[in-house]
Amino acid sequence: MKIISINAGSSSLKFTLFELPEKEVIASGLFEKIGIDGSLYTIKYNGEKIVKEVPLPDHSVAVECLMNDLIELGIVKDLEEIEGVGHRILHGGAEFSKPVVLDEEVVKRISKYNELGPLHNPANLLGVEVFMKKLPHAINVGVFDTAFHQTMEMDHFLYPVPYEWYEKYGVRRYGFHGTSHRFVYGEICKYLNRDDLKVITCHIGNGGSITAIDSGKVIETSMGFTPLAGIMMGTRCGDIDPSILEYMVNKTGKTIGEITNELNKKSGYLGISGVSSDSRDIEAAVEQGNERAILSQKMYIQKIANYIAMYNNMLNGADAIVLTAGVGENSCLSRKLILENIASLGVKLDESKNDFRGEFRCITTEDSKIPVYVIPTNEELMIALDTYEFKMAE
Repeated sequence: MKIISINAGSSSLKFTLFELPEKEVIASGLFEKIGIDGSLYTIKYNGEKIVKEVPLPDHSVAVECLMNDLIELGIVKDLEEIEGVGHRILHGGAEFSKPVVLDEEVVKRISKYNELGPLHNPANLLGVEVFMKKLPHAINVGVFDTAFHQTMEMDHFLYPVPYEWYEKYGVRRYGFHGTSHRFVYGEICKYLNRDDLKVITCHIGNGGSITAIDSGKVIETSMGFTPLAGIMMGTRCGDIDPSILEYMVNKTGKTIGEITNELNKKSGYLGISGVSSDSRDIEAAVEQGNERAILSQKMYIQKIANYIAMYNNMLNGADAIVLTAGVGENSCLSRKLILENIASLGVKLDESKNDFRGEFRCITTEDSKIPVYVIPTNEELMIALDTYEFKMAE
């Protein structure tokens, strides 16, 4: 059965076409600069990569190009072969705690949460609308970044603010990257043949979040009401004193929106180093002795380590720690530094095991009190598998 996973952004559309249950990737690609001059798209299949520069005035045209190419390139003989479309949706509030079959009524309910994810949710739902029209025979399933975290108890998801903020306005910790955390937790459970594991999952890429999971239930996660909270990231500040916002508004004359934009897009690695938001560039600058790059790396590593230590305490001792996403999977140096900074937990790095990228491996010594695993995440596959389950249940 062919299932396509979709991640629609405001000016982009990413897709992966799977054959399930074999989990085979048939084709993948990315449409960029939709609605902007210089639009283009890339399709990878059968070991080939095709790049086309074409006008893409909107998502409907992008999907039309995709459907045409799937036929013309012989990837599918007929669009009827695609029996399911899985959509990444950023925010489902507290209402959507698991994937859901999408129809007009459900989409309307999801749109209530657009104000909680204004940059992503409208674009995600636009993708749903387009695929419902282009592939009317296929089942459409929404998979939410926030869903996995809705197992948190109130004492972990509430903020210590006036309770009516929660009751009237939904101010609470929602958490994000849930699909990734759920995927790698499932992988470590399969590997260790247990479903009662206490695991700290660390999704550390340009964005980053740490999650404490006990027997499949999220105890707490570092991102909060928005993805701005938690650890320091590529361009996001992570946790800061909220009074800074009013102070900077008064000092600079900028609006709250402008300051928040700087906290989202000009902070983190980029803001401290002045070099880049990419950990690879930071590591290169560190090697060259760039003092601000060195400072930013120290801050980044320490904040990740602090969350791991806190969550280990919260779990009363983790059975495993998992590192995933761009930095976790590919930066040998970052992994080494993180483990050195949680040595007080009895974690011991085996440096001979740490020289690799993008593989499933344990990188700690046999006598390490907590084993640490690197597990490549696959949110697209998770979305496709969720969609496949709904299709099989029809």
